[in-house]
Parts: sequence; C-alpha cells; structure tokens
Amino acid sequence: MLGFESAVGWRGAARLAPVRAPEELRMSKTNNFDVQSTKICVLCGRTDDCPEKYGEKRTYVEYNLTVHYYCLLMSSGIWQRGEEDEGVNGFLITDIRKEVKRAAKLKCNICKKKGASIGCVTPKCKRSYHFPCGLQRQCIFQFMEDFRSYCWEHRPVQEFMDKEHRGASQCTICLDLVEHLPVFAVLKSPCCKNAWFHRECLQYQALSAGIFFFRCTVCNNKDKFQKEMLRMGIHIPEKDASWELEENAYQDLLHCYQHCDVKKCLCKKGRDYNEPDSKWEIKRCQYCGSRGTHLACSSMKSWEQNWECMECRSIFAKSGKYSKQKKRALATSEKTNGTTCLLEEPPLKSPRQSSGSPRSFLLQSPKIMCQNLSPCSHLEQPASNRVTMSLSPVMSKRNWSLRHLRQQRKEVSNILKELKVQVKTKATRLNINAENCWSSALKGFRQRIFSPTNTIEVNFSNCKNRSKTNTSAVSKHHFFQLLMLHLQNSSLFEGSSGKNLSFDFQAVKENLYFEAGKMIAVSLVHGGPPPGFFSKTLFSCLVYGPENVKPALEDVADVDVAQTIKMIKYANSLSSLQSTLQDCCECLAAAGCLRPVTALCDKNMLVNDILIYHVIKRIALPLESFRQGLKTLGVLEKMQKHPHVFSSIFCHKPDRLSAETVCDLFTIHSSSDEGADFWMGYLQDVESGDSLVTLEDILLFVTGSYYIPSVGFDPEPTLKFLRIRYPIGNRLLNCLELPITKTYQQFKNKMELTIRNTLRVEREYFCY
Repeated sequence: MLGFESAVGWRGAARLAPVRAPEELRMSKTNNFDVQSTKICVLCGRTDDCPEKYGEKRTYVEYNLTVHYYCLLMSSGIWQRGEEDEGVNGFLITDIRKEVKRAAKLKCNICKKKGASIGCVTPKCKRSYHFPCGLQRQCIFQFMEDFRSYCWEHRPVQEFMDKEHRGASQCTICLDLVEHLPVFAVLKSPCCKNAWFHRECLQYQALSAGIFFFRCTVCNNKDKFQKEMLRMGIHIPEKDASWELEENAYQDLLHCYQHCDVKKCLCKKGRDYNEPDSKWEIKRCQYCGSRGTHLACSSMKSWEQNWECMECRSIFAKSGKYSKQKKRALATSEKTNGTTCLLEEPPLKSPRQSSGSPRSFLLQSPKIMCQNLSPCSHLEQPASNRVTMSLSPVMSKRNWSLRHLRQQRKEVSNILKELKVQVKTKATRLNINAENCWSSALKGFRQRIFSPTNTIEVNFSNCKNRSKTNTSAVSKHHFFQLLMLHLQNSSLFEGSSGKNLSFDFQAVKENLYFEAGKMIAVSLVHGGPPPGFFSKTLFSCLVYGPENVKPALEDVADVDVAQTIKMIKYANSLSSLQSTLQDCCECLAAAGCLRPVTALCDKNMLVNDILIYHVIKRIALPLESFRQGLKTLGVLEKMQKHPHVFSSIFCHKPDRLSAETVCDLFTIHSSSDEGADFWMGYLQDVESGDSLVTLEDILLFVTGSYYIPSVGFDPEPTLKFLRIRYPIGNRLLNCLELPITKTYQQFKNKMELTIRNTLRVEREYFCY
C-alpha cells in the first residue's frame, strides 16, 4: 500500500447526489442503476445492504457493476476524475475496473481473502483490508479532508487522564451506562469533561442530525465537537437533519389550541367553537398556551389580554411571584352579578405530547435496537419498530472541501467587514515603485502620517502615462497583490508550499517581521488578497500560542536538519541510533538536545525536542514581532476568536475563478431574460476557453481587480443591460453595463473587443 499513500491525500471523491426517499432509491432506474440486495460488491465481495455501515449499495446494470459507496470512497488507488454525472458519481468506470484489478492482487490482513482495496496511511505500514473487515477489526476511517484510513494498530486515540479511567456514567444519548475506558467503542466529548458516549450511539445520531445539527448533547458545542468526532471516525453526512426532511414535519406546531376548559361552558355550539372578535372568541393562557376559555365563559372583555390558567396561576402562587392585581385569573374571576365564576378546576386531560416527540433525533441505543440480531437485521423489522432515517449519499471529498472553504471565506468576509468600519474617508497616498514594491511600501507604511484606519490610495511612480484616469482601483488591488507575492517569496518565510517564519537576524533588527504582519492585516481589511501560504503550524502558533503547538517533520525547511531527524526517527537499533547521534552532535548541540541516549525509545522525545527547537523556539523573536504586527486593526483578535474560518484564507490559496463564481458575484438588474442568457452563456464560453478573454479579465474590467478580496467588494458588483453600443465597466460602483443585442454572436464580439482593448491599454500603463 505504500505506493498509494500519497494518492489518498490528493484524490477526489464523488459529488453529492440528490437526496431520495428509501422507496424511491429501491425502485429507481435513473442513470441505469438499481439497488439490489443480492448483488455482490466488486470491492469487498459482500452482499450486505446496510447503508448506515457501508453506504448505499448500487447496481449499475449498464456496466454490470455493484459497489458499496463507502468501499469505493475509501479505496486507496482511485480518485474522482469525472463530473458528477459521469460513471459512479464522478468515479470513471475504467478507473473502478483498474482499482478492482489492483485490489485483486492484495490480500486482506483480516479475512485473508483477495481484493483488499484499502490501506493504512501510516508510513511503512503495509496492512490492507476490505472496508467491512476494517470496521469489524476496529479500523478508523476519517470522512474528512484526505479521507484517510488507519489500521487497528495505528488508529488515532483519545487522550485519557488517569483519573478518567475509573467509574462509569450515562451515555447522554441512550442513557445506558458507559465505562470510562480508552477503548474503540467509547468516546468522550472534547468540550465537556463529564460527557461520555458509545461510539454506535454517536454514529447513529450523526447520520440522523447531519452536519448542521450534530453537536455535543451537553454543551451544544458544534465546531470543536465535530472536529474531534471526525478525527475519531464518526461519519457526519453533509445533509439536513432527518427530521427536517420529513414532509409537513412541523405542521402540528402551526396549530393553535382552541378549546374552552371551564367546568361548565356556556357556548351552545360546543367547547371547540371559536368566533374571533366576539364573546365566543377563545382566549389562551398567556403563559403556557395549552388551556383556553371563551371570553363569555370567564366574564372577560375583548380588550383584556392577561389571562392565566389554573395550573400556571398555582405555579406562580407557590413561587410567591403571582400578583393579586392580575385581572381575571381563571379561578378567581367573577360574574358581574356577584355569583362566582362557573370555572373551577379544569377537567383532567391526557398529557400533551411533545411537539418534537414523533421526530426525536435522540435515537435509541443501537445496542438495544439490534440486541440478539445481526448487524443489519433491524432493517427487516416492522416499520413501527424501526428507527426512520433519511440518508443522503456521502459528500465528495473535493466538493466537501470546496464547499467548506467557500462557506468559511464567506464568514471571514463578514468578519472583515466589521473591522472595515474603522476605516475613515481621510486618505493616505502611497507612492509605489512596482519594480521595488517592498522598499517603497515599507517607506510608505513607516511614514509619520500613515494610519491603517485611513483610506489607502496608491500611485505607481514608474507608470508610462500618468494622465490615465479610472485606475485608482486597479493601482490599489495591484499593489496589494504585489506586496503579498513579495512576502511569500521573501527571506522572512521558509518552506515550499505551507511556509513558516524563518530566522533572519537583520530582519529582526530592522523590525521587518512586525511590518510584514501589519501589511497583511492592512491588506485583508482594505480589500487586498489573502496570504494563502501559511503552514498550519505557523497559523496555530499565531492563534493558540507556540507553547500549544506540536510541529511536524514537514515544517523543517533545512534539508540537512530534516535528514538528521529522519535518521534518528527511523533508527531501528540502539547502536545505529547512537552512531547517528555522534555524526550530528554539532546539530544537536546547537539545538540544546545533545544528551546521552540509553534506550531506543528515547529517540521519540529527542525528535520532538529537535522539531520544537527548529520550528518554534528558534523563531520566538520573529514570531512575537509578527504577532504584534497582525494585531493591527484587530485582525489577530478576530483570528483567535474564529480560527477555523480564518485558516481558509491564511493556509489555502483562493480557488480559480469559475463561471458560477463570477455569475453569483453579480446582482442582475434587468427585465431582459435574453440579455441575462447571453451573459451566462458567455461566462461558460470563457471558462471553457472558447473566448479571447479570461474570467479574471472580466473581473478586472469591472472592479479593477482580478481576484476576489477576502473582505469582498464594496459596493457589491451589479449588472445592467442598457441600450448602449459597447460594454462599460464602472469601477467606482463596481457596475457592469452591457449592451442589448439581437444575437449572441454580436454580444460576444462586443464583449471581447471592449475588454481586450481596455486591458491592453492598462497593462501598458502599469508596465506589466
């Protein structure tokens, strides 16, 4: 499986398919597939049809192919190369057949049969297994990010304190006892010390609640709880909760209580008769709303609003909070003729059913449901004894990541807009030399009159023609992009893709790390591009503090140091370890890690100490200076409050523009459907390469930027169709005005002619 370890990290998976009712799934012939319980999965060789455990089992008649979705999703040698309507949710049929042939050569370490398509991602671990076998042997499959699989020996475990190993408590889902043991079947909450769960209970609840409602049952924490459960192999489908998908699920909540509960109702048409704006209008208890009376039956006037039922009045009376001045309380209201009210103790009623009881998402314990049954036999139980659960197909790895990132960046945009309120209309002009952007930017940021709360205007001093107009927006966006590009490639950072801070003594002396942090903060709030090149370790150091971060080997940029760490880490005997330490004693001495080693197990602590020195301790001064710079305009504070969403712009590059992204960016103001059709058709042509311009060119033509700022555009881009000859890009308003034409070809020709000529002139102006 070593050959496919890296494949797990970058292969995609199937996209989301439409959610269907179970009956529809079994009868559907759409896309030439049918669900049949007797067919054998080509990957695991089983006939089991258990969606909760193995995902949907589909038979594709046209291709003579049956497969469990999870088996396909977790296979190590296949990735999604097609669109969602191609093959099996984006997995091409030819790729599936190749994966089956590859797996046929591998023997499962559990059942000893061929066809083991899944491998442990731990380096040097050669275990392979089928998906069902892996579940049986308590392997962990992570339905997130790289969709990794871990064997029973290398699976992630939760850290238990010694005192937590004693005793037992109730599982907050099934209410059965759960022992506090560090075993596969038991999970503890990362946010509540006293919350313990059965793994099966959590998995059933996750399938029912979905990603939007699955959270800690004690403290209601969502982000931290989901992150830990995903790490521990709980599958959380990207779907709405099952109770939200039921038709008319909350219809009973719209029903208003209409019943007169007095001992002797005066209405001749019955207790349920209700005539608004009359003496026979039913008035409900203002507190519980579950008792009522006709106005006439309690001698109430139409304008009187304060009425309490007997039960609520008694509760308030016992608490001492009931006011004797309340008008017309149920047990004390009197008739106008001085006789006592006919209402005494309300008639006994059956307890009201909770509005959520028919759809309770706190499912029964699967251990109770399936007692003395096979793992999937509860599916054959009568419908009345079975937990109803609407399961959607698993999200694709690629779609899940992209959707997650887009949602996070949308949240970041809203947060940055809050910070942008600080920016005043007073402007500060920066004179920038594009050929030496860093030096001129540094000079501008350090000038006495510079303030990050002022509006920033940029003037490129080396432009060919300074008389050009309508370029202020272009200048500003272009400046921030040049600045971020310089920082990414500067000596202040080290590493290939995910970068960490380096130690540059001269930069520390000149306080450049502070200035770099300040520039990034200003860029984010003022409409510049996100950094997108931070490593997860650097981001964690900034947000959580370096003392709470554990670096990894890939964080070491120095090739020689990284090689030394590898030699120590993979030493297989005490003698080879001691020999390695002698060869690199100078490196160890510099890191303060030169010490005698008497056992092979000492290498783990030694490796950890070397990593902490080279990745964290060595850059303590630059890190603190950089953190201080990021505090500008309150950016670091927001990062620490919302680390999950800010990591999307600090650690990930922005997505390449798509026709869908650009289309969603613009609000269309037009009564012409034909014009809108031409616009969307043109965007699709541009995306497919059937045009002389790019999507970035269109964005630049309208807004002055060919990237979408993290803070978003201000004002938001709009689109109008007018009786004009050629397109007009109004960058002050971010408004694109388009001509109304008779044919699509005329529309396309005018768009390309105008955009190409405009941008050609600007590129000459900016010398790029």
